Formats: sequence, structure tokens, C-alpha cells
Amino acid sequence: MAHAQLNREQAYSFKLSQVIWASSAGTMIEWYDFYIFGALATLMAVKFFPPGNQVIAFLQTLAVFATGFAVRPFGALVFGRIGDLIGRKYAFMVTITIMGLSTFLIGVLPTYDHIGVWAPTVLVALRLLQGLALGGEYGGAAVYVAEHSPDGQRGYYTSYIQTTATVGFFVSLLIVLGTRLAMGEETFREWGWRIPFLVSLILVVLSLYIRWSLRETPLYRKLKEAGKASRQPLKDSLVTGRNWRLILLALLGGTAGQAAVWYTGQFYAFYFLQTICKVPAVTATVVVAIALALGTPFFLLFGAWSDRIGRKKIMMAGNLIAAVTYIPLYMAMKTYSDPVNIPMLVLLVLIQVIYVTMVYGPIAAYLVELFPAKIRYTSLSLPYHLGNGWFGGFTPLVASSLVAATGNIYMGLTYPIAVALMTFVVGCLYLKETAHVRIWDEIEEPATAKAQA
Repeated sequence: MAHAQLNREQAYSFKLSQVIWASSAGTMIEWYDFYIFGALATLMAVKFFPPGNQVIAFLQTLAVFATGFAVRPFGALVFGRIGDLIGRKYAFMVTITIMGLSTFLIGVLPTYDHIGVWAPTVLVALRLLQGLALGGEYGGAAVYVAEHSPDGQRGYYTSYIQTTATVGFFVSLLIVLGTRLAMGEETFREWGWRIPFLVSLILVVLSLYIRWSLRETPLYRKLKEAGKASRQPLKDSLVTGRNWRLILLALLGGTAGQAAVWYTGQFYAFYFLQTICKVPAVTATVVVAIALALGTPFFLLFGAWSDRIGRKKIMMAGNLIAAVTYIPLYMAMKTYSDPVNIPMLVLLVLIQVIYVTMVYGPIAAYLVELFPAKIRYTSLSLPYHLGNGWFGGFTPLVASSLVAATGNIYMGLTYPIAVALMTFVVGCLYLKETAHVRIWDEIEEPATAKAQA
């Protein structure tokens, strides 16, 4: 027992605040890199696709945006394997390097006017690299913080990682807005849009410097020392029926609905304001940015609550409430857009962001606790990125396509509503609660048993 207690003390002796800061800063930068494209989607449509039908160009841009999501599960497998085989730290050092270089190259990529069809072709290739990198980043950061966090507080501490996606989007909006206002609309549309992409290189160098000082997690080191680390993470994760069942349940009963709610409440709301409600781009950016800033602390609130009352209850409630209220919320957004009522629009987007914090705040801790340590990075990353890459990432494209095909401006909401309801039903029926799980037990039990014998 003394040996087991020592392991835990070693885990928490390394300043947890430093672990959270280094992990969160790097992950936020990766989300910034990934989402800067989405923040500029309406402008990218003009720059990288042939002139003509603006609706088609916008849908094409959303399709390119979605390619980055499509490959995220493959990145989860590639870098998840590295994380389980070599270490958590090494994997997310590699991912942030790939992400930063890809984002920088988008910033220097010639437009359609200069290189024709090669512009969207190369753009797609760079988005694919971004998606692969992000597929490995999130799992590493979530596991890294979780394996440093004490039992009973894992939901709270991992919720800091959960803020990074929203904060990354928020920072991307701020940099776009600041650049736009500083340069003027004409100059920004001509070449100033490149600056947010180019800034990525500075941010990545900073993140690598911050992360270089980190050590591997104590739990993973102990796993390696005990000879319990997986030598074939992909096989151990994907071959056994029991683990496949956990992956599918985590996907359908957790991450699918979480992803649909996330991308509806933030990205689709942003596009809806601009394309359907005809709110000016600067005004829409201000509305969403304020809502994100006000809503971000709720990630920590729901993460902490999940330690007390359980992860499942909060996540399922978020899915259900979102599904029931989306249509009236978007009808209200349309009403308060003509004339533009900024306080009301901020409130309506903020409500959606709070739904995001309910489904997203506790889910990192939930996924960490669901899978065994030796295949945790791989097994956690796969359902997360299947959900967020496929169910969530395609939300703006599917929703906008439904609107374009039917002419009904609210038809796009049927997709996230259906996905959120599916997750609510599957999650309520089949997901188990994990807040009680003690992740060190699988490492310590044999030593404890031997000492007692």
C-alpha cells in the first residue's frame, strides 16, 4: 500500500497547474489552427474557388473544411498508437508541429486567380494534414492531464482541456476581427486574411517551447516499468469485442451528440447569422465571440459538477435540452437579426454555448475512465474523433445543404436534433457512469495484492 501511495504522490507532485497550462496552451493553439479556416469560410470561398454561384462556392468551402474532420479518426489511430506505444508527450509534440506547418502553408498558398484548380487541390491536402494532426492531439492532451489528476477531481481538471476548443475558436475570431478592423475591409479581403494563418508559426514555436519541459505521465511510466504497456495498441484496441463495444457506445451514446451540439452551437450559429440572417460579418463575429467568452467558464462548472453527480447525467441533459430548443432558438435569432439586436443575439448564442459546455465539459474525464491505461490513448481518440470528425464536423455542411436543397431556413437543424436525440437514447440506455473509476487501480492492484499476501 505504501508503494501504491508513493505512485500517487509522485503523480501529483509535479505541479498540476503547469501540466494543465502546458497541455491546454498547446491544444488551444491546435484548435486555433484548425478553426481559423472555419472563421474565414465565407471569404475562403471567394479566394479558392472559381467565381460564379456564391452558394455553391460556400458549400464547396464547407466541404473542404469538412475534409479535415473526415480524416481525424485516422489521425486518432496513427498518433493514438504512438501515444500508447512510445508515450503521450512524444505524440502531441509531433502533432502540433504538423498542424502549425500546415496552417502556415495555407497562409502563403496562392489563390484560384493565380494557380487555378491547384489552389483548392493543395488546400484540401493541407486540410487533410491538419485533420490528421488534430486526430492525435486531443487524445494526448486529455490523457496527459487526466493521468496527472487525482481521483474525485478528474472532471474538473480535464475540463480545462475542454475549454481549449472553444477558446481556440474564440481566439481565431478575435485575431480575424482585429486584423479586419486594423487593415480595413478592402485590404483584409485582398491579402490581410493571410495574417491569422501566418501567426500560427509563432504560436506553434511557443507551444513547443512550453511542452518541451514536460515529463511523461507517472501512470504511463509505471505502466512501462511493470511491463504492462501494450506492444500492439491497434490490435488490442480494435480486435477484442469488448473494447469495440465500448468504442461504439462511447461514439453513439456520447461523442456523436456532443459533437453535433458543439458544432451547431458555435459554427452553425455563426454561419446562420451571416448567410441566413444577413448579419454583417464583423457584427456576427462580435456576437459569437462575446457568447464564447461568457460561456467558457461553464466548462469548468460542469466538469466539477460531474465529479459530484456523475458525468452521464449532465451530458445526457445537454443533448436533450439542445434537441428540444434548437428550432425556437433559431427562430428567435432570425427575428432579432432584422433589425440587429446584438444583446439578444449574444444571449441566444450563449444559451447554445452553455449546451456545448454541458455535453463537452465532462466528456474527457468520461472517456479516460472508460478505457484501460495500456490502450487509453488509441481507444479514447477513436470514438472522440469519429464523433467530432464525422457527426460533428459535417454539421455545418449538412445543415447548410439541407437549407439550400429545401429552401426552408430551419431544415438544417433537423440533423443536429436527430443526432442529439440518438445520443440521448443510446446514452441513457447503455452508457455506464464512470465518475467513481480510480484509474491507478489497474496499475497498483497486483502490487497491493502481493504485499497483502
